[in-house]
Amino acid sequence: MVYFWVIIAYLIVLIGVGAYRSKYVRTQDDFMVAGRSLSTRVLIGTLLATWIGSGSIIAGAGLAYDQGLPALWFSAGVWVALIVMYFVAGRARALAQYTVPDILEIRYNKWARVLGTIVTVIAYTAIVSYQFRAGGMVLNLITGISIEQGIIITAVFVIGYTVLAGMISVAYTDVVNGIIMVIGLLIALPFLLSNAGGWSGVVSRLPETRFQLLGELTLLKALGYSLPAMLLLLGESGMYQRFFSAKDEGTAKRAVGGWIVGTIAIETLIIVLAVIGSSLFTDIKSEMVILHAVRHGLPIVVGCLCLAAIVAVIVSTADSFLLVPATNLMRDIYQRFINPDLPQKKMVLYLRIVVVLLGALAFVQVRFFERILEMAIYAYTMYGVGITPAVMAAFFWKRATAAAGVSSIAAGMVTTIIWEVLRQPWDIPTVYPALGLSLFCLIFISLVTARPGDDKWKPFFVQSHDMRR
Repeated sequence: MVYFWVIIAYLIVLIGVGAYRSKYVRTQDDFMVAGRSLSTRVLIGTLLATWIGSGSIIAGAGLAYDQGLPALWFSAGVWVALIVMYFVAGRARALAQYTVPDILEIRYNKWARVLGTIVTVIAYTAIVSYQFRAGGMVLNLITGISIEQGIIITAVFVIGYTVLAGMISVAYTDVVNGIIMVIGLLIALPFLLSNAGGWSGVVSRLPETRFQLLGELTLLKALGYSLPAMLLLLGESGMYQRFFSAKDEGTAKRAVGGWIVGTIAIETLIIVLAVIGSSLFTDIKSEMVILHAVRHGLPIVVGCLCLAAIVAVIVSTADSFLLVPATNLMRDIYQRFINPDLPQKKMVLYLRIVVVLLGALAFVQVRFFERILEMAIYAYTMYGVGITPAVMAAFFWKRATAAAGVSSIAAGMVTTIIWEVLRQPWDIPTVYPALGLSLFCLIFISLVTARPGDDKWKPFFVQSHDMRR
């Protein structure tokens, strides 16, 4: 039970931080974008802690348990996306908006905003849903309570924490979560490696394919893991919301540099830990490998630190992905179309109510998928093919038109839903037909419709004085 109490103590500390920070939340700027005040170090911490969630620790590690080092294909797409984002971050901050649908309306039209919000709500509540499941798995492992009960506890905590203080609280606690995560995983590596008899011991216990470039994966399947994650990150709303929260454009760009280094190091470390765990524990569920290795393969002090780190990143990811669609619904639908003169105090109150409602929606979705990897790929694909092509065109292609942007979003969203309902015909991953149709609509319709006016693309291509310094 010592593991349980350590985690409870840690969560109480987070609640305390959220309660303290809540007194600084007076406007939508405070709740949505932390008053546009975040420094480079805080941004690096919150970007890392948000991205490295159960998608990495549960889904990515589970893939590594089954496939070995080729599971790095799941992360490789993210690394490519991060390099692209280095050239976008400053320009995104210069726009000084609140949400990705803000970007979509500026570049295209109001219908792009509406469709962008719908896609975000669908994809992000699914992502929050599997964070709830991951939390339930952790609590099941350390306390013996059922996964279902653990899911309820996780959901209640995440929703309550997000309601308290929004981005201003999430960002600062993410820094602490990120530090604990890195320390915990680094300490775990030598202990697990020693238990396995060194790297040579790991290699001797596992098939040779676990250490090859593709292993048992086909290139089509490997890219089917890489592309959804890459596409999600290129358009990821929580990331842009953090760029909007930066002090200035230079801060946002510098933060991405640190984020690149941290993400590559941590995701590689997680995969290596999972491979070592697969050589030690041969009769467990694949997605439990990191949790099982931490609980049964490490000294109790190290195990407590690592489990606290795991809970930290699950919470960080869940609250961030819950805050984004709540912001979208209030900012991009209610405030934009229904009540543009909404007072700031009511805006914050309504945001908190929407957080609770979306948390409940995420909780309902838990039962739709058996494995976190399946949920992650579905959510990544839905958002990545629906939003990302239009967002990337906004920053890199002056010729993209309003009709093309709207059509691209709609095609990506609808194709993803249909292909998933049909259970991926011919065993073709959903990302291929969905991305293909989304890009076709974006490119073809842009080329056959009138060029957009300069006012549509100039805000995305003109750098501020701060960026040129």
